[in-house]
Amino acid sequence: MTHERAGQLAQPQDLVDVAHLITSYYTGKPDPDNIDQQVAFGTSGHRGSSLKTAFNEDHIVATTQAIVDYRTQQGFDGPLFIGRDTHGLSEPAWASAIEVLVANDVITLVDDHDGYTPTPAVSHAILTANKGKIGGVDDLPAHIGLADGIVVTPSHNPPTDGGFKYNPPHGGPADTDATKWIANKANDYIKAGLEGVKRIPFARARAACKPYDFMGTYVRDLPNVIDVEAIKAAGVRIGADPLGGAAVEYWGAIAETHGLDLTVVNPLVDPTWRFMTLDWDGKIRMDCSSPSAMASLIAQKDKYQIATGNDADSDRHGIVTPDAGLMNPNHYLSVAIQYLFSGARPGWREDGFVGKTLVSSSMIDRVAADLGRRLVEVPVGFKWFVPGLLDGSGPFGGEESAGASFLRKDGSVWTTDKDGILLALLASEIQAVTDRSPSQHYADLVAKHGDPAYARVDAPANREQKAKLAALSPDDVKASTLAGEEITAKLTRAPGNDAPIGGLKVVTENAWFAARPSGTEDVYKIYAESFKGPEHLAEVQSEAREVVSAALGA
Repeated sequence: MTHERAGQLAQPQDLVDVAHLITSYYTGKPDPDNIDQQVAFGTSGHRGSSLKTAFNEDHIVATTQAIVDYRTQQGFDGPLFIGRDTHGLSEPAWASAIEVLVANDVITLVDDHDGYTPTPAVSHAILTANKGKIGGVDDLPAHIGLADGIVVTPSHNPPTDGGFKYNPPHGGPADTDATKWIANKANDYIKAGLEGVKRIPFARARAACKPYDFMGTYVRDLPNVIDVEAIKAAGVRIGADPLGGAAVEYWGAIAETHGLDLTVVNPLVDPTWRFMTLDWDGKIRMDCSSPSAMASLIAQKDKYQIATGNDADSDRHGIVTPDAGLMNPNHYLSVAIQYLFSGARPGWREDGFVGKTLVSSSMIDRVAADLGRRLVEVPVGFKWFVPGLLDGSGPFGGEESAGASFLRKDGSVWTTDKDGILLALLASEIQAVTDRSPSQHYADLVAKHGDPAYARVDAPANREQKAKLAALSPDDVKASTLAGEEITAKLTRAPGNDAPIGGLKVVTENAWFAARPSGTEDVYKIYAESFKGPEHLAEVQSEAREVVSAALGA
């Protein structure tokens, strides 16, 4: 149910007490036997709130020591790049992590102006350092081993939350084997009262860190992945809203460096996010794919040819056009794929595949088939796109939650984590090169392939039910039809790589649904789509709940 104030500006009663939040970070002590207070890595690191004793100093120093242990075990002896976003808990956690990293003799690289650092800039830095296994950082030995990184961010989560992500030398999100090992080791340290965790005072640790120009290195490199000259020549009027996140300085630097007609719509940073409009559930959430959270930018859509938003760590994108307002993420991914693979990137491999998560729109399937490109459908999580981006075999990978990245013009890797800045700039490139907006291009796709109705809803589920859902097999689904159509596939493993999807996907000729447990709440998520319209979609959603309930024995 949508909150009555969704899309309205936050009021004083909606704001977090930042002082209390940070005090709780330092004073709260997690109970190692309470599962809700343990370190747990989801698809994008450990997240939680200090107010719930789920993201506190003990969690971060233990997790950092566990990362040090992991990289030692793996033989990663190069520098570690660490960045943070604008959440209130990010700077305290960043400081705690530095104290542990330097105490363990890890060469630690921080932003050269103590600025905020988007997730894609950290991925870009890791890949730059590891090119040819050369450090590539001033004042460091030429061959110092493989670099990796940490990003302190809970992404688009509310202001009460903190987050901590580890990116190994491939530059993308760590895989499950790594995150399980790190989480288990961190929880062992907490249980042992932090015995074995090395740490030195912050002043000494900070003085030992080395500066790295995250922003300049990333911004200057953009012409190798985006046609900035075309954007400049066409004079595309761009409005960029960082939503108070880590890209706040980056957008101004992009405009200045490349001579673009770009306005930073909101240059403010405030850990309460008092300038945000409330999300669908009445919470402050920097979700650039949400019409409610993006209401302020949508209201300015007629001022710009392309307006864009990013979440707090800038790994997600939101695209706003005068003719359509905020585009559905699935719609924009479909347009991006159509444009990029239709001659815009001749340097890419001719046999390169299109990567998508299995809860992304089937419009992508139809676009890929029309382009004659192989489609690789993977579970939720950007880590699955890393191999294809690294070796050039999968030039594009995208998620329904507005996260994607793609290769440089020459077919080499750009980032292996989601890059919201890149995808936002691509919208302006499409406008510049074709003289038509991405939303107009999507209308062409609808005329050619049909008009799918897509939605995601949540349904209650306790911990046991979520565990059972994650472990379902196709045999657990007894239904033979879905919303009047014969079921053609019951999937618990992804077609693209046979990896477990942690849930269930059921497919018919014109529709599908997928159900998977939430990693942070007592709900499961039902994604559904129908090419037969909204009414049929509602039938699919209704029967999806019944199918899942029957499979769970609820």
